[in-house]
Amino acid sequence: MSELLQTAKNAVMLAREKGATEASASAYKSRDVELEWRDGKVEKITEATTRGLSFTLYVDGRYSSVSTSDLRPEALATFLDDSIAMAKTLSKDPHRYLTDPKLYEGRAKVDLQLADPNHASVTPELRRAMAKELEAGALAADKNDAIISVTTGVSDSSWESARVTSNGFEGENRQTTYWMSASVTAKDADGKRPEGSHSGGARFYSEMPNATEIGRQGTERAFETIGAERAPSAVLPLIVENRVAGRLVRAILGPLGGRSLQQKQSFFEGKLGTSIANELLTIVDDPHVPKGFGSRLYDSDGIAAKKFSVIEAGVLKSYYIDVYYGRKLGVAPTSGGSSNLAFTLGTKNQAELMKDVKDGILVTGFLGGNSNSTTGDYSFGIQGFLVEKGERTRPISEMNISGNIGELFHKLAAVGNDPYPYASVKTPTLVFDAVQFAGG
Repeated sequence: MSELLQTAKNAVMLAREKGATEASASAYKSRDVELEWRDGKVEKITEATTRGLSFTLYVDGRYSSVSTSDLRPEALATFLDDSIAMAKTLSKDPHRYLTDPKLYEGRAKVDLQLADPNHASVTPELRRAMAKELEAGALAADKNDAIISVTTGVSDSSWESARVTSNGFEGENRQTTYWMSASVTAKDADGKRPEGSHSGGARFYSEMPNATEIGRQGTERAFETIGAERAPSAVLPLIVENRVAGRLVRAILGPLGGRSLQQKQSFFEGKLGTSIANELLTIVDDPHVPKGFGSRLYDSDGIAAKKFSVIEAGVLKSYYIDVYYGRKLGVAPTSGGSSNLAFTLGTKNQAELMKDVKDGILVTGFLGGNSNSTTGDYSFGIQGFLVEKGERTRPISEMNISGNIGELFHKLAAVGNDPYPYASVKTPTLVFDAVQFAGG
């Protein structure tokens, strides 16, 4: 038994001794290191190590969630005395109690490969070398001496946790992640300072993307925006680059949550089993992808993670319902949030999709905006490129798209074959028909 698991077990027993009717405890420790490199030297280094215990306490029909970093036995005893006393002052909530143990069953017995065994061998020298390589890649792509500054960053983190409940759940989790990025500011003839960036990451250090390539793409993205201006307002096809298409998908995910449904703040209420998008859209939630950024064996309620369809050929197949809101809604819980989302892919890449569209706008970034989960109405600022005769042409910025998310996904016209690799939501390029663009 690991040290963290024993700590969590002891914490639950202590909470029960102190008067909790039910309890869960999560013991955790983490380490995060970030290095920022700017214009040839280290700009900033931060390192944070944390260790603590978080509790959910159920006391005579009342509920409290608390945490502490002071794990000394005498301090923990006092902390729980105070926390349980405070919980007794709260209003009762008949829906707050631990997950049904039947939902703990069926946990997959697989190694998700989420923790790099060589994480401890990543030295400060390796981090600096990677930051320098990112910068060198960015500078090498500057053919016109147009770069004003380059900022690169590398980071890595490790996380270990163990969760125990008083009704039989035990689980352990260990993860590592590594990230790198390059941000470039360039000169523009009209005095503007266009910016561009690129990033990538992995669970294992040995599988990090090529730093020179990440740096190069950061420079290219900055230079591509030079001379950007508004295009005339129009209704045109919308092509959304894979790395930013998740912004639109997340506008769907929020209204699928149990809290939004229970509080009548979801435009998907009552839509289970009905068409909410074009039949080209199929999204599967798969928590068991090896090395996936969203992979897990159980969710925050302890529910055993299972693969399921969220949207199938445009038809809504499942909501995201946690235990608490499942009780309030009177429905069986599914999971409190998404893991890895995979799309049924098309057969064409972004360039081929643009040729099919002929004339439209390629969006490579969203600049603020919002989506209303109750109505589905959205308005997003965008930047990107005009697409003319199937080719990407001049850059555009300071434009908006607006409409209704439900209507937008019914206008889905094509799905690319290029899922974005550096996220749990692996969106491909998406193409939509007849979208309203507001410009000059």
